[in-house]
Amino acid sequence: MPICDFLLLELDQEFKKTRTTLERIPADKKDFAPHAKSMPLGKLAPHVAQLPVFGLTVLTTPELDFSKGSFKPLQFESAAQLVQAFDEGAAKVRSALQAASDETWQQNWKLSFQGKTVFEGNRFLAYRGMFLNHLIHHRAQLGVYLRLNGKPVPATYGPSADDTMGF
Repeated sequence: MPICDFLLLELDQEFKKTRTTLERIPADKKDFAPHAKSMPLGKLAPHVAQLPVFGLTVLTTPELDFSKGSFKPLQFESAAQLVQAFDEGAAKVRSALQAASDETWQQNWKLSFQGKTVFEGNRFLAYRGMFLNHLIHHRAQLGVYLRLNGKPVPATYGPSADDTMGF
């Protein structure tokens, strides 16, 4: 079985959980942050919604220098807008993942900013660490933001206090 087949199973599960989280983001709490050093909800939620585009970059390019890109952060308008952006990016990265050969995972991938290396390693580590784990990390942060704003936290790896998933 090709590596991408295993990764597609995982990606689909993580995307489903992330989509559910984005559906619950309150549009009236854009400025909320649990701490002065925390990213406001109005920046964190769009960042999560756009992370699949980063995954696509990892799968389809040999490197990325953030200082040379033309990336435009999504401006938060509504949960529906976040979900739409997420779904569009998710479809693209899923398609790129389906097309990835086993040899793809051994290729080098590099992330830098103004010529300084942030990450350099094989594409598999970039995909898992820089993209998928990154997505999961920020989704968990959104769960805390939801909890602190009295919004229901979706189940992720088992039931939550708000969503028992039939348990």
